[in-house]
Amino acid sequence: MADLGLLGFDGFDFAVANLPRSRQFYVERMDFAEVERATPELVERTGQETSVFEAGEIRVAVSSPNRASAPLAAYLSRHPAGVTGLAFSVKSLDRAWQVLAARGATFLGEPTENEVEGGLYRAFEIATPLGEVAFRFVERRDFSLHAPGFEALPLTEPTNQLGFRLIDHVTSNAVTMMPVVLWYREVLGFEHYWDIQFHTADMKKGPRGSGLKSIVMWDPESKIKLATNEPLRPYFFDSQINVFVQQNGGPGVQHIALRVPALIPVVDELTRRGVQFLATPPTYYEMLPDRLARVNVSTLKEPVEELARLGILVDGADDRYLLQIFLREASALYRDERAGPFFYEIIQRAGHNGFGEGNFRALFEAIEREQFMAYQSPIG
Repeated sequence: MADLGLLGFDGFDFAVANLPRSRQFYVERMDFAEVERATPELVERTGQETSVFEAGEIRVAVSSPNRASAPLAAYLSRHPAGVTGLAFSVKSLDRAWQVLAARGATFLGEPTENEVEGGLYRAFEIATPLGEVAFRFVERRDFSLHAPGFEALPLTEPTNQLGFRLIDHVTSNAVTMMPVVLWYREVLGFEHYWDIQFHTADMKKGPRGSGLKSIVMWDPESKIKLATNEPLRPYFFDSQINVFVQQNGGPGVQHIALRVPALIPVVDELTRRGVQFLATPPTYYEMLPDRLARVNVSTLKEPVEELARLGILVDGADDRYLLQIFLREASALYRDERAGPFFYEIIQRAGHNGFGEGNFRALFEAIEREQFMAYQSPIG
């Protein structure tokens, strides 16, 4: 199957009702740099303000409507804050268009082309099975800004001291995932990478449990990985995947994983800055040595006591491992349902390219507790 010529993630778009709060989160807590803003002309034309935040190769454009008639205001009347689009860099926009057209993609408009100071920016968007989440394909030639209509901001101090590198993967939730998975295969040309089926009810007694099926698809050339979850019976409607879909007003992006070279100092510093993470039960670390022995991981460099102190999860196989941790979802962080159920994962890879299948129980139970408990105090 002909490939799209993908190079990697170009970034993602995020809609919020409270842009100052997002600015505080990215700049003061996550140590991203605010590098660009939409020009006054673009703000007037679109009815929304947009700021671009960067760390390493990660770029997020956060937008908020400034008038009730703006399309983004209508979007936020249907959904809480969340991801509205994923952008992918391509070698050739013409090739990507031709391949997608041949596979029946639904285009949201004609390709756009802009030349600015000798640079070239070309892009188009397509609809997806993820509700109102669009995918954008971008070709850049000597064009460093986020997009036409943006202006760079002066950087006054060093940024990204935490070492955020890149987007590791993107995970979405839907009540039925096969339309998404088949679309990734038939339209994008992605291939099966990994899958899992899991339920908390198989290890505990009680009238309620939460389960999922998950399939990861990928583009072998660019290494882009897109995961999709759906609820698993029994207790289908109690599943935290279904809870997400209900809270989100439909299918959408549940979390984005950001890769760092060393997770312990990142979590230490983020905790100092007031970032909150999903809690991991102490029993997880009591069982960890035996579990790592079963999967033949004897090369863990990080002290288990430090991982337990910070709530960092470990998984791996054959002396390769990964460390991962998950932020609390935004609605719990701010005690504000309109902040949405989206959250970030932060991941360190030590040779292991899996998805932490050994951690699914701990993660799932943590999210389950989060969704059914009263919200705790918001961050500062």
